[in-house]
Amino acid sequence: MTSSGGAPFSRLLIANRGEIAIRIIRACRDLGIESIAVYSDADEAALHVQLADRAERLGPAAPSASYLSIPAVLEAARRSGAEAIHPGYGFLSENAEFARAVEAAGLVFVGPPAATLAALGDKLAARRAAAAAGVPIVPGLLVPLDDPASVDLGEIGFPAMLKAAAGGGGRGMRRVDRRDQVAAALETARREALSAFGDGTIYVERLVTAARHVEVQLLGDRQGRLVCLGERDCSIQRRHQKLVEESPSPAVTPTIRQALFDSARRLASSVPFHNVATVEFLLDAEGRHYFLEMNTRLQVEHGVTELVTGLDLVALQIRVAAGEPLPKDLSDRSPDGHAIEVRMYAEDPYDGFRPQAGGVGTWRMPAGPGVRVEAGIEADTRLPQEYDPLLVKLLVHGRDRASAIRRLRRALDETLIGGLQTDLGFHRWLVDDEAFVSGDYDTGFIPARWGEGPPLSEDEASAAAAAAAFARREASVSNGLNGVVRHGSAWARRARREAVDR
Repeated sequence: MTSSGGAPFSRLLIANRGEIAIRIIRACRDLGIESIAVYSDADEAALHVQLADRAERLGPAAPSASYLSIPAVLEAARRSGAEAIHPGYGFLSENAEFARAVEAAGLVFVGPPAATLAALGDKLAARRAAAAAGVPIVPGLLVPLDDPASVDLGEIGFPAMLKAAAGGGGRGMRRVDRRDQVAAALETARREALSAFGDGTIYVERLVTAARHVEVQLLGDRQGRLVCLGERDCSIQRRHQKLVEESPSPAVTPTIRQALFDSARRLASSVPFHNVATVEFLLDAEGRHYFLEMNTRLQVEHGVTELVTGLDLVALQIRVAAGEPLPKDLSDRSPDGHAIEVRMYAEDPYDGFRPQAGGVGTWRMPAGPGVRVEAGIEADTRLPQEYDPLLVKLLVHGRDRASAIRRLRRALDETLIGGLQTDLGFHRWLVDDEAFVSGDYDTGFIPARWGEGPPLSEDEASAAAAAAAFARREASVSNGLNGVVRHGSAWARRARREAVDR
């Protein structure tokens, strides 16, 4: 479907919002494709709407009536004359029904085939496929967990993890340590999964403790070529959702990398596959890997792989969807240098990373060599409460891990976000934490090392008191502290609390 000007498509609709919609818009511009944004009523003035060549309304703010509504998205595509639809990540990106509906409408779905989404996009089906392909899996139940009283969890053991079959991004997941916790956790996980994905199916697997979360990036074309573009370490998480990703993983040796690649290839080869996908594994302390899930879509952290490979994964997605083969010189990649991504959310790391409502006032992003910023907002932006509170992804690249960490430290020092609480202070603490700097961490890092925030030193406590006094005088608790103390530090946050209390 290459146009006369050489672009894979003439017009592409982006069935998503925020920073990923903007990332796809930029890829479309580079390829000479007209970009069509979609928006809910809450996003009418959003940045992705402003940057696209054209925008189409979907419906009310609720995701079920807008970004999750297949009829609304297809109608927007029809009105705009789009030839293809890119789903981004989240929302409908792994929905096989949506992919089939796109194809039935005569459009191209920019992602793996609907059959692959049905076979592997569903986490429960993916576990079955992995087991059949000889890929090691975490012990668990290969049946939906509908009635906890009827299932003998003794064969799995505790701690265990409840997971949404249609899920991703940490939604619909709950840890259970005892049998009497299962019923309540199941109800909560099912409700959350139904809201986020429209599917409340839950399954259970044993929780592997002291493990790394490592994933392999796959890219394949319609001609049957399949390449592995390295691995990413995503072990620093809260609420089972990633906060920091890096490539290569500090825990992966060449031997382990090859084993991960072999397992990822076996799984992808077991179904019709093209476009992008990520196979996620747990890596235990002995270097053994276990299949977690296969995300049959673009990942939030895809930029980390782009920085160490020099590739544009979104542009390659679009070209593959149009039927173009992968470049002949593209093969399995070893990383060039080291890349790290941190996700900045509107949430309070000093209160269990609780999401925060409000709007962004001051907004200053870092720049300079080796720094990449992907944001879906700008200064004076009000955050819709209906959607994920991700504000910005900050990525850095260096010749090695030590230089990447130094660059990240510099970029975080340049960053300023005012108007609401964010997790910026956590990230600034992270780059000085000895466990992170050494690379010796696992998925239990945040509760073990951070908790509710690092303790105050005597000097910090004095500075906190002074900052609180300043904030009270200026009567500007939400923004004033950024001008006096290193915003986001433990003592800045506690100073803010003290100012509010008084």
